Amino acid sequence: MSGDPRELAEAAEHAAAGEGGAGPDAAAPPPGPTQAELEAMQAAEEAKAGDPALDEVESAEIHAGAEDEKEEPFEKLAAVARRLSEPRVRTIVETLLFLAERPLSEEEIQKASGIEKERVAKALDKLSGHYREGVCGIVLHEVAGGWQLRTSPDNSAFARRFLQVKPQRLTRAALETLAIIAYRQPVTRPEIEEIRGVDCGAVVKALLERKLVKILGKKEEPGRPMLYGTTREFLEFFALKDLASLPTLREFHELSVEHREIVEKAPEPEGPGIAGIVDELADGKLQADLEAKRAESDAALEELEKAMEVADEKARAAAAALGEKQQDDEPGSGQGET
Repeated sequence: MSGDPRELAEAAEHAAAGEGGAGPDAAAPPPGPTQAELEAMQAAEEAKAGDPALDEVESAEIHAGAEDEKEEPFEKLAAVARRLSEPRVRTIVETLLFLAERPLSEEEIQKASGIEKERVAKALDKLSGHYREGVCGIVLHEVAGGWQLRTSPDNSAFARRFLQVKPQRLTRAALETLAIIAYRQPVTRPEIEEIRGVDCGAVVKALLERKLVKILGKKEEPGRPMLYGTTREFLEFFALKDLASLPTLREFHELSVEHREIVEKAPEPEGPGIAGIVDELADGKLQADLEAKRAESDAALEELEKAMEVADEKARAAAAALGEKQQDDEPGSGQGET
């Protein structure tokens, strides 16, 4: 059958009618594709097939000079970098961090750009202040011995939904095994199992597959067991600058003791409140001055009240005298009728 849309439409009509005809009681077949749908299907098939006229033609090279172009000498690049302004240096460092798939160290940035390490460190300090948490959607973290641009933790839910990924969480067994390896490395599998008290082969294998741990070598003892340690990916996964950034075992112990004391300790009675705090912080001399000023204020207030009482009495006496005078001035007042 040819690809003519009209022929396809006729074939669809014949298929809908059915071979040999259908009885009047037969169910009506579903409607066939429309002319527009058939034309769209034909166009899609032709697009997949390509242009038959170009089947015998070889593709031409369209990248001009890509293979013959030589890399610019590092000395020339460094000479140009020395004349760059500080804002320009920051933009270059920012570009390299944006393009990198892993954390970049100051040495790597210096080798790629020719910019001195001191200027690179200054640019990274400025950028870390600009890309700080809570201000930008991207933050600059120092992880795994380098610097990396990462999404802000405040926007992690939106980033996961856009990428259609779930948050990466480790099981308790994986965290326990990983903690033992991180703090005891280099450590063998029997030593890990002695601490945990269970078989750790499956967990260690999973951590190796995730590249969170690696084999450092073999221990010089009977059986030559493998020695395990953490990887660069471990530092990136937990956003650690280096292993020294891990909490110390002493901090863990103090934290656990403190937590136990908080849980076992009975609730303390309520404190003295604000009044007790004021009493504790009060100065004796200042308190005496305040009492003296308060006594002076009370005395002045008492004198003011007495003065106001005297003024009220005088006002009442004046009002009474004025009333008597008005009565005396009225015509016929004080004389009898004739």
